[in-house]
Amino acid sequence: MSGQPETGQLPSAVRIANLANVLTLLRLLLVPIFLFALFYGDGHHTTARIVAWAIFAVACITDRFDGQLARNYGMATEFGAFIDPIADKTLIGAALIGLSMLGELPWWVTILIMTREVAITVLRLAVIRRGVIPASWGGKLKTLTQAVAIGLFVLPLSGVLNTVAQIVMVLAIVLTVVTGIDYVASTVREIRRAKRAA
Repeated sequence: MSGQPETGQLPSAVRIANLANVLTLLRLLLVPIFLFALFYGDGHHTTARIVAWAIFAVACITDRFDGQLARNYGMATEFGAFIDPIADKTLIGAALIGLSMLGELPWWVTILIMTREVAITVLRLAVIRRGVIPASWGGKLKTLTQAVAIGLFVLPLSGVLNTVAQIVMVLAIVLTVVTGIDYVASTVREIRRAKRAA
């Protein structure tokens, strides 16, 4: 699926204190609570790990809803466009780093995924004045696969289910790399096209 970015100008008269932005900030506030549950009992407390998974799932759901609200109900703001990717990457980064610290996920996986996420976030913020660049379908699939993979690793799984978690994580890694390269290439083409049209 092509990662061709689409551009659109943000409305200037939208209030910053809207439901979409509140959900985004809620996602940030859930991060320390998630980490507390993840590390409770040295990370080996079954109930705490299930609670951590539930918190992670709720945070991921807010990401889905704040985007829909912003797009469908005219709640898109420059503040939201700025803070949303930060909230997303903070949540994903906290989960990946936590899992690596617990020895349940190789550090190279965390470094690879976070390097890609931070680089694309910086790129998005760098071109935000040209308009919002929403995620492509490939990017959305990557985000969903990452969330599922991390969620499976957060759960206290073993045996076949643990193998399933590893397979999903491999798929998430592949999508992370491929969509990252595609996004950079598509953004460069869009910038060149805009310069030629100017």
